[in-house]
This record gives sequence, C-alpha cells and structure tokens, in this order.
Amino acid sequence: MNAPPAPAPLLVLDVVGLTPALLPSMPRLSALAESGSYAPLQTVLPAVTCTVQSTFLTGADPSEHGIVGNGWYFRALGEVLLWRQHNRLVGGEKIWDAARRVHPGYSVANICWWYAIGADTDLTVTPKPVYYADGRKEADCYTKPASLRDELTRKLGVFPLFDFWGPRAGLASSQWIVDATRHVIRTRNPDLALAYIPHLDYDLQRFGPDDPRAHAAAAALDAVLGPLLADSLAEGRTVVVLSEYGITPVSRPVDINRALRRAGLLEVSTQHGMEYLDTGASRAFAVADHQIAHVYVRRPENPAAIAAARRVLEELPGVDIVLDAAGKRAHGLDHPRSGDLVAIAEPDAWFTYYYWLDDRRAPDFARMVDIHRKPGYDPAELFLDPLDPFVRLRAATSLLRKKAGLRYRMAVVPLDPSPVRGSHGRPPASVAKGPVLICSRPGTVRAPAKATDVKALLLDLAGIDLSGTVPAHASAGNSAVSATGCPGEA
Repeated sequence: MNAPPAPAPLLVLDVVGLTPALLPSMPRLSALAESGSYAPLQTVLPAVTCTVQSTFLTGADPSEHGIVGNGWYFRALGEVLLWRQHNRLVGGEKIWDAARRVHPGYSVANICWWYAIGADTDLTVTPKPVYYADGRKEADCYTKPASLRDELTRKLGVFPLFDFWGPRAGLASSQWIVDATRHVIRTRNPDLALAYIPHLDYDLQRFGPDDPRAHAAAAALDAVLGPLLADSLAEGRTVVVLSEYGITPVSRPVDINRALRRAGLLEVSTQHGMEYLDTGASRAFAVADHQIAHVYVRRPENPAAIAAARRVLEELPGVDIVLDAAGKRAHGLDHPRSGDLVAIAEPDAWFTYYYWLDDRRAPDFARMVDIHRKPGYDPAELFLDPLDPFVRLRAATSLLRKKAGLRYRMAVVPLDPSPVRGSHGRPPASVAKGPVLICSRPGTVRAPAKATDVKALLLDLAGIDLSGTVPAHASAGNSAVSATGCPGEA
C-alpha cells in the first residue's frame, strides 16, 4: 500500500478582533484576501477566546468540548477560575490527533493559542509568569521543549508579559509572538504552526472599534505581520488568517452580581474590611465574561430557585436574553460547566464582575491586574485609574520596588468601568462587525464559513484525507475531566 503524500505545511494566524471593517486599514492582509480567498466567519456562543479557539481545533460546539467561556464555576471546588491553561480541560478530538491518524509524525507548533500546556503538540510557547514565594510576579513563558524558552529569550528577550495584558498591553507582545513564530518555523519547520496575535483586542476594547486609534492599531499590526506572511508565502506554506470575534461598541456596563445581591441571592464574606464573593452561601451568582454571564444557582433542581434568579436577570436593564436549558441546547452551550442560566447582554452593553456595593469594601485585588482571583473578566485592567492623580507615580514606585527585588503592590486599576468602549461575546450585529476567514489559496474559502468547519478546512488544506480512518477516543479531556471541570474526577 502506498504511503500518503506528505502534508502541505500550514500557518494559522488567530488575529483576534479582525473584522471586514478593519481590513481597509491592513494592506497586507487585504492583499492576501484578494489574491487568495476570503469569507465572513460564523462564530459560536460565547464568542470569547478560549471557547472559539477550542471550537477551531476540535470542530465541536462548547456542548461537546466543554469550554463554555474563558472561565467558569468549578462546582466541586467551589471556586470561579478563569484562564486555566491545561489542555486536558478541552474535550473532543484535536486537529493534530486527527492528522496523526494518517500521518503519525505530523508536527505541530503552538505559539500562544490557549490551553497549550499538556497538549500533544511538538512545540509549545505560552505566557506563564514566575510567582515568587514572597508574592512578586515576573514575566516569563512556558515552552516545550524546555530549552526553547532559553533559545527564544536569548534571541528575542523575555516574553513581554506586561505588554500582553494590563494597562501597558500593546504591540510589543504581538511583535514578540510574530518573531517567535518566524524563528520556530525557520528552525523546526512544523507541518502546522499556530500563532495567536492579540494586539487588536487592546485598543478596540479601550476606545471602541470605530475610533481612529483602533484603525491605527490595525495598521501597525499589519506591518508587524508583513515579514511573517512574506516568509511563509515564499517557502510555499499555506497561510490561514482567522479571528474569533469582532469587537462591538459598548457604552453600558451592567452590574449583574450587584443586582443579584440586592435581590438577596448573592452573599459575601468579610475579612479586614474587604468583601469576597461567597459562592457556597450564595443562592445565585454570575461569572461575567464580556457580554455573556453564566449564572449559577445553588439549588438548580428547585424550579423556584431558578425562577428567582431569572426574574432578577429579566428585569435588569442591559440584559437582552436569558437562556434556560432549552436555550442553551439551541445555542450549543448545554454542558454541565455552563451556568444554570446564561445571560446575554444587549448589543451596547457588557457585564462587570463587581459584587460589592461600596467601593470602600472592594477587595484589594480589584484595583490590580489579577486574572486569577477576580471571579469574572475585568476589562478595566486595560486602564490606569483616571481618578487617581498620583497613579503614574504610584506605578513607577511599585516598578522600582519590583526591580529592586522587593515586594510591591501595583494597585492602579480603576473601579469605574465606564471607560471601556468595546466588548464581545454575543453574536455580531452585522457581517462587517464579525470575524473573518482568509486563506492564501484561491477558491478554498466560501461563505458561509463556520467556526465548527475550521478543523476540517485545515485538514483539507494540508491534503489529509481521513476517510477510512477511525477517530480517536472522544478526547483525553473528557476522560480525565468531570462535568464539574475538576481534573482527575471520573
């Protein structure tokens, strides 16, 4: 029996936030679309990074792969956890497992796509700070093999973590990722190279997608992508550029947890004058994730408990739709990790995680960039507090303490969410505001393209024919992660 032909090499760029409306500001990507093929992309609900990337790589809805947001309530732990990194949380057959049914040696490099740790990829680069025992945090990354970290650090410098998220988030992190991708392709030549390019997320959330600064950010990113695109096309590598969502203009923050608290459903505990969300005592609380909120009810088997939470949500200005069990099924979101109810914001609104009623009672982490302790997403972390006249001096002093090896507290994040001008999560209002799919090969992408079709498209572009092969077990993720989302539970 003849061996199958070698797979065609691919580069897949996840340019988060890319939309048709931004392409006129990006001449290199526009040229790629014109010479190749292009279509708007139908995303999934919720349209957030972890969910959509998992759909791209598995071809499955959240109801199958289990990534119902950028985080969720881990019921068995009683904790809200966002931005977990281990790949065993993701159910479904990954694209590399499918490819290896035909080509056992199919090689994959993952440069900063999420759930990278523990994945069966050959090469991995992902942000991972160093947390010292005294509480200090330093920028760094995780790589597989481990030696790749030192190689990239010598060549490119330390991964710019504080330019990847927070008030300083900007082009430097995307530049580093692009340069790392070029280096990995040049030195390792993987069959499939995945790279996550985050830059458009920043100024589009800060200023809104229609602001001139958003289009300036798009133009700057296009220039950074130029050498990577040129390298890949010159060597005959097929380039696919896609996005997870478009950023929507917003002007109304919706305090969903404060509404649940005022209704007597959410409880807090108090330590040292600071209030903390008490998930175990709360009759209902929300995990806010941009324009989507998963609402967890302590006694979901009780119809009255569900009805009490639903009543609060439906009466709350800024809430567009409340999904119950039937609604979650209709949107491919009926997974045990999902909230008992899922709230979708109106197009110009988004959900805060705030649960305290007096800013003097806010926990200290609320004023910091802290993606691990906040029980929900906080886009205010992109800003320095405009109400603090000494915020820059405070930040500079904290930075000096950090450089001196001393403990420091970078409390610079505002508690006022009103500066946020862009969000995402709900289905886009128009094609121009939604995600896109571009391929360097003409005639390969046709509308309507769907996020669930991306895996099959990439396999087809690689020339991998799965007919006659038997799929692997549903996934390592499902075999080791229970419906509660706790690793190791059966």
